[in-house]
Amino acid sequence: MQHTEEHLEHTEPPVDIKRQIWRTFWILFALTIIDIAIYFYFIGHKSMTKNITFIFLGVVKAFFIVGVFMHMKFERKWLPYLIITPMLFVIYLITLMVIEGNYTSFVR
Repeated sequence: MQHTEEHLEHTEPPVDIKRQIWRTFWILFALTIIDIAIYFYFIGHKSMTKNITFIFLGVVKAFFIVGVFMHMKFERKWLPYLIITPMLFVIYLITLMVIEGNYTSFVR
């Protein structure tokens, strides 16, 4: 069975890849500044909001890093889903651990 190029779902990287990389850099830079500002705002607090915020910002930054810098955005559609699906389970596990850790700190 022959595979032709028309059957393969492959997207080419854009011509202006440098511009897209710099745009992603500045988005990551802004998210990191927001992350640090939130950390210093909540520095003395032990709260679930702080944990959820850091996890969310980490996942958003990971999305940009994997998508642009690791060129996953330009691969076939099934490959990112193959990588993202187990990561969703890891995020779910981390969320459950944070909730359980927060609960056990209140029980004592």
